[in-house]
Amino acid sequence: MSRKLTSYLLIFSLLLLFGCKDKVKPGTAEVKRQAVTGVTLAEVHPAQVDEYYETSGTVRAKTISVIASRVMGTVTSVKVKEGDRVHAGQVLMTIDDRDVAQRVKAAEKTVEAAKQNKSLMDITYQRYKNLHDEKAISQQEIDQIETQKKVSDMEYERAKAMLAEAQIYHGFTRISAPTSGVVTGKKIELGSMAVPGIPILTIEDNSYFRIEANVDERLSGKLKIGMPVDVIIDSIGQEAKGRITEIIPAVDPMSRTFLIKIDLKMPSLKTGLYGKVLIPEGKREAILVPQKAIVEKGQLVGVYVVDDKGVITYRLIKAGKKYGEQIEVLSGLNGGEKIIVDGVEKAVDGGIIK
Repeated sequence: MSRKLTSYLLIFSLLLLFGCKDKVKPGTAEVKRQAVTGVTLAEVHPAQVDEYYETSGTVRAKTISVIASRVMGTVTSVKVKEGDRVHAGQVLMTIDDRDVAQRVKAAEKTVEAAKQNKSLMDITYQRYKNLHDEKAISQQEIDQIETQKKVSDMEYERAKAMLAEAQIYHGFTRISAPTSGVVTGKKIELGSMAVPGIPILTIEDNSYFRIEANVDERLSGKLKIGMPVDVIIDSIGQEAKGRITEIIPAVDPMSRTFLIKIDLKMPSLKTGLYGKVLIPEGKREAILVPQKAIVEKGQLVGVYVVDDKGVITYRLIKAGKKYGEQIEVLSGLNGGEKIIVDGVEKAVDGGIIK
């Protein structure tokens, strides 16, 4: 009897269990959500933003002086190295000047001899002129002396010109800085042979820089001298306003672009840096969100969206251009939706705002 009673009780329990399960309606179970506090919400709306044409460019010093020797000779001293700051007129290196110095001495002696001859002819001419005034000599004799005096004057001037030329040539053996700046290149060493026309030093005036950028041909005729543009140098984390100072009208047939030059007044720039150039083209509508509202999870980029019931959802977005402290959202977010803009570190996907 005990075994039958036990079996009846087991069957009754199973029927009771399954009967109760059938009475549970699907979808009526309550979801427990984590409460989130200490966050700030904001409703996003389309806003007017500047439309930019973006291109890249290279920073260059506005004045780059490539220095070469004007005489051939052995370098006898090098007074600078790369990175040194120099001022205009400073001697940078010297070249063996022994043969040129001899030419200067010879020219000086020639000048002295011509000067003595000129003095003698001046005295002689004055004597003959006095005799001519007294009718003691003929007109032909005074004409001859006057011609000799003119020749001596010209010889003296010619000798002085040759001396000046020799002195200038001698000055070429002392290579000086044409402008103030920083030495960025040195291609010769002490004892090497300097050859006319071969670059040996490079000096950059680092007080003014510019960026050179290639622009699509569709903007040809739309850009003007003095037009303001934005420049971003990512490597040093700086942004600045620049102005177009030069437009090269010729279009490259290979790239279909033309060159523009933009003056910059930014500290810490160096020739060769990469920069972005943003040229304004007009206005358009875009959805912007604060940069601090963007949440990156690995390679995913998204924001926390809050619905009408206060439920938080992490939604993936596609980010676009940066406008100051705000970022454009290209897709994944619509106007009128609410997002968490402050306290995102407290947000939980699936949580609820209390």
